[in-house]
Amino acid sequence: MLSYLARRFAGSIITLVGVSILIFGIARIIPGDPARLALGPAATAEQVQEYSERLGLNEPLPLQYLNYMSGLLRGDMGISLYTNRPVAEDIARGLPATLELVLASATIMIFFGIAIGAFSAHYRNRIPDHVARVLSLLGIVTPTFVWAIFLMLIFSDRLGWFPISGRLGEGVSAPEHITGLYLIDSLLTGRFDIFADALVHLTLPAIALSLPGLGQAVRLTRVNIVESYNQPYAEMARAYGLSNRKIALKYTLRPALIPTLTVLGMDIASKLGNAFLVESVFVWPGVANYGVQTVLQKDLNGIVGTVLVISAFFLIVNLIVDVCVSLLDPRIRLKGAL
Repeated sequence: MLSYLARRFAGSIITLVGVSILIFGIARIIPGDPARLALGPAATAEQVQEYSERLGLNEPLPLQYLNYMSGLLRGDMGISLYTNRPVAEDIARGLPATLELVLASATIMIFFGIAIGAFSAHYRNRIPDHVARVLSLLGIVTPTFVWAIFLMLIFSDRLGWFPISGRLGEGVSAPEHITGLYLIDSLLTGRFDIFADALVHLTLPAIALSLPGLGQAVRLTRVNIVESYNQPYAEMARAYGLSNRKIALKYTLRPALIPTLTVLGMDIASKLGNAFLVESVFVWPGVANYGVQTVLQKDLNGIVGTVLVISAFFLIVNLIVDVCVSLLDPRIRLKGAL
């Protein structure tokens, strides 16, 4: 297992370096002068030229990349042209909010998606199965921002059960900063009142972000469990008189989880960058919305820094998924060792 993890980690580092080269080059060829955008239309040509030289934009592209990477190794992502603050500081402000949102949606996707999929497979071709399949398809084909607006209109505007925006209500102060995740920090500091308020604010955005992936998890789990029911080991278990429930939980669920976890891992990893629509609807102060603004403002350092953080998260999630899949089926890591 350690050898398998070492190979996967080395491959992730190489991939991250390749992503940094690619996004650094793309950020430099986006139309528009970043110095002009930062200074505004009233700036003179001399001021724009001086600012470009100060940012090192007049240097050859390979030298710009080496200078950026040398600063990155020291934890310096440069100054954001959008906020005039260090990019690392901006990302540190927004990343915990988006990470908390993504982890909450991932929890909903994994537990409810697998549970409903197994339930649907158990009652296959009956009314509960048909209902679950229709609802899962509805979740897949409906865009995330539509779910966000729909949930807000029903449960916030009409029923008033949940707040409309933000991470905390008015007059509620943030818990002592430990991880930046309000749910965890409030529990660690014993502030259960803040935990309840943060949970209420997190519920609708997390559900809206999770519904497409939840529908995908339901359909994949159902299909794979039904397929596993027809395998020889399941037929042998039935011949021994085992109940369908025991066969499902002990023999068919484990192999059925492998493709489900693989697809869910890709979906969860991509949500860190794709959460900006939900963040915009619920006014969620996350890093995804910040990343969109850096692209619109041609903030070179902000674009590269945000993409690198999202790419690193993507690779970490994939590494976790690979470990989980290898634990479910040891043949996968043994095959890679040959």
